[in-house]
Amino acid sequence: MIDSVALSAGQGNNSADMQSREFSWSDADFDRVQKLIYQHAGISLHNGKHAMVYSRLSRRLRETGHRSFNEYLSWLESSEGPEWQEFINALTTNLTSFFRENHHFKIFHDHLTANRQISKWRVWCCAASTGEEPYSILMTATNALGAHPNLSLVASDIDSKVLAAAAAGVYRVENLKNISDAQFKEFFLRGKGANAGMVRVKPDLQKLVEFRIVNLVRDSWPIQDLFEVVFCRNVMIYFDGPTQRKVLERIHRVMSPGGLLFVGHAENFSESRDLFVLKGKTVYART
Repeated sequence: MIDSVALSAGQGNNSADMQSREFSWSDADFDRVQKLIYQHAGISLHNGKHAMVYSRLSRRLRETGHRSFNEYLSWLESSEGPEWQEFINALTTNLTSFFRENHHFKIFHDHLTANRQISKWRVWCCAASTGEEPYSILMTATNALGAHPNLSLVASDIDSKVLAAAAAGVYRVENLKNISDAQFKEFFLRGKGANAGMVRVKPDLQKLVEFRIVNLVRDSWPIQDLFEVVFCRNVMIYFDGPTQRKVLERIHRVMSPGGLLFVGHAENFSESRDLFVLKGKTVYART
């Protein structure tokens, strides 16, 4: 998800746009999409995103052979099939990078080294996107705890396609700009021949993470153990207030007391002090 649920600002629809489009597109169609993505993913899709939504979903109309948004959305509503996942995938954007908001990883590193008495670390990354964040978490843990840290990481996202990319762990060299030479040597394999210009995460790092599809607003989470650390960054800002509270309550229930919650730079949970207490810059402790 995260910013797997971040929709970049689109241009408002207007009559000139309407006349040039392949499919008819109305305010009623947009309102319907707003309701469906909120019901199924908790995403509060604000007005002004008509062009973005039209562009993303028109591809689904072509793929599924539907001739209008009304026809496609009616078909979607009548089904519980795999198209719901495609619908969600189409309306999520995945802005991420290695060691994004780097101060979090420094705090995480210090937290690991200060609590070496913990025999098994369980960490959850709620918005794995294409994998840069979970692999940054694992590189930090390896640096803090040693080459074979007693740590397990669950990395989840609502978008099945980005999770597949994350599990593959293959990236372009130019996307490793925040990776040091030492980290590159320790954690990545350089592609050769037809794969020149690409790198792959080493298997020793990959085996520490389990990728899962998790919809944060759905009733059932495939989560069993309590987590000492949760990264849920740049997700909540795309939920409305009641949905934020619901998700925070559920995260609270799957965390150990005193566990750390890392959130995005624009997220503030001052109204949920009964659940989490601010410990640092966008870092909270579970009460």
